[in-house]
Amino acid sequence: MNQDQNAAPSAVLRDEHQVILRVLSVLKRLVDRTEKGDGFEIESLRKCVEFFRLFADACHHAKEEDLLFPVLEARGIPKEGGPIGVMLYEHGIARELTKQMGETLETVAGGDESVTTQFCATANQYVDLLMAHIHKEDNILFTMGDRVMRPEDQTSLCEQFCEVGCRSFGGKKREELAELANELESDWPVA
Repeated sequence: MNQDQNAAPSAVLRDEHQVILRVLSVLKRLVDRTEKGDGFEIESLRKCVEFFRLFADACHHAKEEDLLFPVLEARGIPKEGGPIGVMLYEHGIARELTKQMGETLETVAGGDESVTTQFCATANQYVDLLMAHIHKEDNILFTMGDRVMRPEDQTSLCEQFCEVGCRSFGGKKREELAELANELESDWPVA
């Protein structure tokens, strides 16, 4: 999944949303498996949490927060009391849920399996939050943004998105994180 410097910023972010949705689907399958008593797949769950921490947050949400949202605000989309503020609030909740999932996995790895129910509850919250969040961004905020951004905004953001895509996140390149999504999906296909 290479970043196209000529694609609209919203198209790049929507493409990343599709990758995130695939891993959310894997997380949901793993949680459902645990809730049915079919085992707690700690290594696959760790990979999911790592993906969300590095790809969804450090790469994707950073593009939105540091690059896209300031442009949209400058073009008249309100932050306070508007859609940008809601998205930022939800990013904060997602970060906290990701942190909680990671901490719970470490507790399980330390031998305390009594927290698997807590992990499942947190993971289900995360899945529900991100599914709704992505829907709002794809269908409301990005559409609004495409209407108010100037061509030079679009060009500049695409160039900046490419620069972000070349960075390393937790020692992994964006392509490696996208490959992690492929691996998880391959390991845990839809039944």
